[in-house]
Amino acid sequence: MRKAFGVQDKFVGLWVTADGVIRHRLLPGGRYDEARGTRESAYEGDYWLQDDHIEYHDDTGFTADGDFRDGVLYHAGMVLYRRKE
Repeated sequence: MRKAFGVQDKFVGLWVTADGVIRHRLLPGGRYDEARGTRESAYEGDYWLQDDHIEYHDDTGFTADGDFRDGVLYHAGMVLYRRKE
């Protein structure tokens, strides 16, 4: 499912749950950094996109996915909103 990078640019940035506990930073080039609570860089790894679907593969081997709908990221039972940095 891995696609050529470039299309992910529309999603690059910080995505945060409403309470601010989970923070996904999608970086250019297909890397991400996830913070949880006070734990920065709790998970790091690669991501890639197929249209509005995102696949995550962290550096420990864990995989997850999600979907962007109407400017919102739905991921593993969480809802994340884009936040300006």
